[in-house]
Amino acid sequence: MKVKCALCDKIETLDDNSLRAKNLRNRPIHTFMCKECDERITKRTIERFADKEYKVYHRMHHHNEKDW
Repeated sequence: MKVKCALCDKIETLDDNSLRAKNLRNRPIHTFMCKECDERITKRTIERFADKEYKVYHRMHHHNEKDW
C-alpha cells in the first residue's frame, strides 16, 4: 500500500497486511506521517512541554460547589 505523508508529501510503501495499513484503509480520517516528521514533531512537543511558560488548557472547567 502506498501512503503519502500529510506534512512533507513523501511517498512510502506499507505492507498491505500490517496493522497500520488496515487502520488507514478502514478509517480514512486518520492521516499518515513519515518517521522523520513524527520524530520532529515529538521533539518539538517535548521542548514545548519543558518550557515553564507553556500552559495546558483543558476543555472542561472544574467548578466548585460554591459556584452553584
